[in-house]
Amino acid sequence: MFTAGSPSFRIKKIDHVAVAVADVDAVAPLWQAALGLGVTVREVVASQKTEAALLPIGDSNIELISPKGNVGLEKFLEKRGPGIHHVAVEVEGIEALLAFLKQAGIPLIDEEPRIGARGHKVAFVHPKALGGVLVELVEEAH
Repeated sequence: MFTAGSPSFRIKKIDHVAVAVADVDAVAPLWQAALGLGVTVREVVASQKTEAALLPIGDSNIELISPKGNVGLEKFLEKRGPGIHHVAVEVEGIEALLAFLKQAGIPLIDEEPRIGARGHKVAFVHPKALGGVLVELVEEAH
């Protein structure tokens, strides 16, 4: 799909799989007991009105997310209950990738990146663009 002359961006790896939960404190011990995965980073992400807790697995993470005023996440939990919410892909050149996707007519939730967990730049691709899967693009903070 990407040819010579494509914008300067690179898809690197899966950064995390986000699991929506009502209460991080109630669920994190279950991951610890069942799989030995402990929380290494935990923060309230004010810009997204969520709480995030990262549980590393190799080069990737499980991210437990709970709403702290995030209406969309609250509705997700009400409708579907706890479970996989989105897949996050680490990228380089997030602005170039978003411009490329927009030009290609790919539906986006965010046309510009915003600051997410760990201070990283993030943007979401609309689920209808990828067969019903919400995808977060993540670029590490430098």
